[in-house]
Amino acid sequence: MVLDKLANASRYYTLHPLFEQAFAYLRDTDLAAVATGVHEIEGRNLFAIISDGPGFSEEAYKLEVHRKYIDIQYIISGTDRMGWKDLAHCAAPNDPYQDERDAAFFPDRTNSWFEVPAGSFTIFFPDDAHAAMVTGERLVRKVVLKISVSPKV
Repeated sequence: MVLDKLANASRYYTLHPLFEQAFAYLRDTDLAAVATGVHEIEGRNLFAIISDGPGFSEEAYKLEVHRKYIDIQYIISGTDRMGWKDLAHCAAPNDPYQDERDAAFFPDRTNSWFEVPAGSFTIFFPDDAHAAMVTGERLVRKVVLKISVSPKV
């Protein structure tokens, strides 16, 4: 799991062959003007999901993990409250992995909470159980970049 500011994105380019392109999208796109929804950048290897709205209560959040995609979650406006837990310390999922949604959900709770302000991002790898948008009624505009763990050329 990584938490940093977009100004430091170049530190992470070597972690994945598509990270430089992913961060270029964040840096070079007027994200405040992009419509909500899914936007392909490099087909299904790299795409963006733009969302805008309130989040979940602390009672309602679910920890999730992905197998096929790494998440880069960038906050455009507002502050996102996120939680993290090492997948190795999670119980069995109460909503098992489904390939079509690339997610499993866990009943676990976390004590690792952090605020992610506008201009900052997180990176969640497949072994990072995470909860995002635990903001209650606070509005957050964000983009989740989905980066294929094994890009198809």
